[in-house]
Amino acid sequence: MSALDYRELLTLADRSARAGGEVVRRYFGRLEEVREKSPGDWVSEADLTSEQSIRELLTRESGLPVFGEEAGGDEFETGWLVDPLDGTSNFLHGFDPVGVSVGLIEDGVPVVGVVHAPLLDRTFCAARGVGAFRDERTLRVSTRPPVQAIVATGFPFRHKDLLARYERMLAVALRDFEDLRRPGAASLDLCWTAEGVFDGYFELNLGPWDVAAGGVIVREAGGVVTDWDGDDRSWLRSGNILAGPPQVHAALLERAASTADPAAGAG
Repeated sequence: MSALDYRELLTLADRSARAGGEVVRRYFGRLEEVREKSPGDWVSEADLTSEQSIRELLTRESGLPVFGEEAGGDEFETGWLVDPLDGTSNFLHGFDPVGVSVGLIEDGVPVVGVVHAPLLDRTFCAARGVGAFRDERTLRVSTRPPVQAIVATGFPFRHKDLLARYERMLAVALRDFEDLRRPGAASLDLCWTAEGVFDGYFELNLGPWDVAAGGVIVREAGGVVTDWDGDDRSWLRSGNILAGPPQVHAALLERAASTADPAAGAG
């Protein structure tokens, strides 16, 4: 049995995500120092200061290791995965859907997650065995059939080697589901899937900090999270993720299998 107190750590994750959110809110619309880590991949003062605030709180009060998108950290099987500003491009363009994501993994499995959307004034959270919530409201995934599903996605614009498979998946998804959405913040895509706003979500090659918190929120809301081969653990490391209620996840998995190129693997 786990020695971790999920409820206590959920409270800490919530406080940490809100602390990062205060930083994000303070910087919104008045950034001066922004640099490009790689084509299309931006980092700002807000990212760095938010992560520092979150890291200090988590380290001081939990004693567990922290790995953040910006400052990194040592690899571990139990500890915190932090995205201090998910959707930096949205943030820089003045688009409100951005999230602060704080996830706890235990033995490589997400068990606690909080995604705070400071510019939308809402917070999503979950812990294994506790349930999933948006603020005080319990979350459940949708019950719509795949043919009526609106599915979220994200483009692999920084990974051109993945475009061939992604384009095949995009084509079948556009054909077989009702519609697609692309808000540009993976953590919130997962939360909106948990809430039943979206009926599913697929993307390739995300960082574990992008999906750890949102993944446990989807699962605690009754959804299924796997990689594109149906593995319910490896998605955290590969970043190849399919998420949704059981009926839509099954449809996503079937379509992902149909788009695989045997000669090229997942590329």
